[in-house]
Amino acid sequence: MAATITTYREFWPFYLEEHSKPATRLIHFIGTALVFAVLAAAIATRAWWLLLLMPVAGYGFAWYSHFFVEHNRPATFTYPFWSLFSDFRMFFVWLAGGLDAELRKHKIVARA
Repeated sequence: MAATITTYREFWPFYLEEHSKPATRLIHFIGTALVFAVLAAAIATRAWWLLLLMPVAGYGFAWYSHFFVEHNRPATFTYPFWSLFSDFRMFFVWLAGGLDAELRKHKIVARA
């Protein structure tokens, strides 16, 4: 990344570009879904130690996808809060069926 991003409006298209491969997005989706599953399990069982697994599930899957699928550096390292917010945003936009439209809007094309 050449220039520092100063607004979230600039960051969101960058974030989508960093997740251009469908496999990367799928692995992120699985990790984020596991975050919610772990949260639900912790609440249901009152086993609060399970909450420690939330970042392992979320970041573990995400970082794996960046290093071994997308072959780029996770945005979390440079923009931690925007990246976390965007991971949840991407998850819910995908669940709502709008991710393909969002990718087209920002002209994001899967890299080989």
